[in-house]
Amino acid sequence: MSGDLLTITIDGKPLSTPAGTTILDACRAAAIGVPTLCYLETLAPVNACRICVVEMEGSRTLVPACSRKAEEGMTILTDTERVRHSRKLILEMLGSSVDLSLANAELKGCMKEYGARPERFGPTARPNAAGERDKTRPGHHHAPGPDAATTLQPVKDDNNLYVRDYARCVLCYKCVEACGDDAQNTYAIAVAGRGFDARISTEFNVPLPDSACVYCGNCIGVCPTGALMFRSEHEMRRDGTWDESKQTVTSTICPYCGVGCNLDLRVQDNRIVTVSSPHDSGVTRGMLCVKGRFGFEFVQIRKRA
Repeated sequence: MSGDLLTITIDGKPLSTPAGTTILDACRAAAIGVPTLCYLETLAPVNACRICVVEMEGSRTLVPACSRKAEEGMTILTDTERVRHSRKLILEMLGSSVDLSLANAELKGCMKEYGARPERFGPTARPNAAGERDKTRPGHHHAPGPDAATTLQPVKDDNNLYVRDYARCVLCYKCVEACGDDAQNTYAIAVAGRGFDARISTEFNVPLPDSACVYCGNCIGVCPTGALMFRSEHEMRRDGTWDESKQTVTSTICPYCGVGCNLDLRVQDNRIVTVSSPHDSGVTRGMLCVKGRFGFEFVQIRKRA
């Protein structure tokens, strides 16, 4: 990013922004709200969700604010009827096919702000059987029915650390980016399939223990919908004991090595239930290793074996 300044206009206001910044950067610097779902400051933008689209003068289509670089003289509108209609429709299609009950506050707030009504697409189709979506092949589809297609399916439970509930997955690609170039460089997961059949998968859909996964849990740290979840949280939610009103968050330093990773320990009933790291930490940028994210059980042990 250079030190040169560009002059652009957003919602009728002339603004100066450094060359190399995105439209989203410029909007946030000017306190202009633009919703995001697949975007995260620590990951490369992939333009997957299209929630952040805005109108740009001279462009035939809406443009993604998260990745489109600002240009001298650019004129942007962030809250037109066309923009709002596009965002509403995207949210409705997501809500009609995906379980968003555990989505983050920003996504739930967007649903309310834009008046999204997923139910207008009709009742939800029957849930998929275990492994059914993993077997789909491009070009092979059943005849469409009257019900809204769904990603609902049983939870993938194949390891002791976390579960994968792809009934909640909105294909934001954040987990893929965190597992790949932007953080871990493990490449254990990718997007398989096409169209509505697209889903997150290990190579050849092998169980997680047989994949390249190193259990860093960085995919959990970036997931916005609860599709990836600590086993501890999943089991407490299943048993009805998860209670955020009783939880506190304590910031500390990981005890395992000398790197000095920042940890946020979520505690309920005097037990650590999840561990995360702040995305604005200069040391971790939200990322941890398997010890930092999952190696907290020794704290809970009160008796020697």
